[in-house]
Amino acid sequence: MTRLALGVLLWSVVHFIPALAVDFKKNVVNRIGEQPYKGVFALLMVFSLYLIISGWKSIGIEVPDGTEVIFTSPSWGKPAAALLVLIGYILFLAPYQPSNIKRLMRHPQLAGMLCWGVGHVLALGTARAMVLFGGLAGWAIIETVLLNHRDGNWLKPDRVAFKKDVAIVLFGILAYMVVGFSHHFLFGVSPFS
Repeated sequence: MTRLALGVLLWSVVHFIPALAVDFKKNVVNRIGEQPYKGVFALLMVFSLYLIISGWKSIGIEVPDGTEVIFTSPSWGKPAAALLVLIGYILFLAPYQPSNIKRLMRHPQLAGMLCWGVGHVLALGTARAMVLFGGLAGWAIIETVLLNHRDGNWLKPDRVAFKKDVAIVLFGILAYMVVGFSHHFLFGVSPFS
């Protein structure tokens, strides 16, 4: 569990730097350059993902049933999780092209991460799910608050054609289905069973 928690913590701290330590980031960029900074950032993200994935898998080895159950998912938990994760996919993809979704919320990608995390916690109810998905959902909330504080007033983007929103929703549904149907092969569990 320690490795998993360290991975979530590293992911969070590295992402907090641009929002919390603007001067520190500027000093590092001035000292080593923009591209090396991005390279270090990427390496730290890869290392955090390594800690998260290997930490998650090791818990299944250390504890025969995979992990401690903190709560049993309610009867509505899995359908709610499926809906939240689907919404998460749509919101996560929203920043990549102009859309009215970005007029409704300042940080749709972080809102998507929050939905994804809460959905997984609802569906699983285990200790390692709380650490991973609850931790990343908590990170998304804190990151949103920090970015809003750093960036000040929000100027909403201009309204765009509704078809752009439809395209994002359809692409989000497609991504959700692809990951959902390959989830068993990727992670050993099917969300549709």
